[in-house]
Amino acid sequence: MRLTVFGATGGIGGEIVRQALAAGHEVTAVVRDSARLSASGEGLEVFRADLGDAEALRAAVAGRDAVLSGLGARRRADAGVAARLTRSVVDAMEAEGTRRLLVVSAAPVGPPAERQPLLDRALGAVVSAVLKEVYDDLRAMEADLARSATDWTSVRPPKLRDKPVTGVYRRVVGGTPRSGRSIGRADVAHAMLAMVDDPSTVRQGVGVAY
Repeated sequence: MRLTVFGATGGIGGEIVRQALAAGHEVTAVVRDSARLSASGEGLEVFRADLGDAEALRAAVAGRDAVLSGLGARRRADAGVAARLTRSVVDAMEAEGTRRLLVVSAAPVGPPAERQPLLDRALGAVVSAVLKEVYDDLRAMEADLARSATDWTSVRPPKLRDKPVTGVYRRVVGGTPRSGRSIGRADVAHAMLAMVDDPSTVRQGVGVAY
């Protein structure tokens, strides 16, 4: 497949690029600073662009089978970037007729897990209060996706960790795994690549966790 990856210098985006190349896909990594891109290999194209300029992004998404995005706030002060930058990606895709889009959101944006234990509910409430601005940004991003013409999937992990890819995790389409407290960035990338051609995840939020 021909894939475009946004946020390719981040933890999840970089893993998407590496795993996609290893699987034999052609990958266009969209970056602002190519020096920060750690992935390399045959089949990789590096595309430098202003991520806020939808017109500049059109060439990066034209003719692609899917677009995957790891864009999002890395700290509370960055709240607002997920919705703003994803809007540019969506505008570029709609202009080019590219439909498949997968993005990273967060578990608290999705519905509560069924029969969630009291301790997990309490922990979730604390985290949601501390990171309210970040999650409001992701909710705005998901609302924009719902209004778009793209075949989107919003992948909602809990706390992210730096762990090797295992390929072993739980996922709930339209929901949240019970007591799912963490997942490795590499496994989020693995899950996103596995969902690219999964029709059950189109226009859905998908909870992923160990």
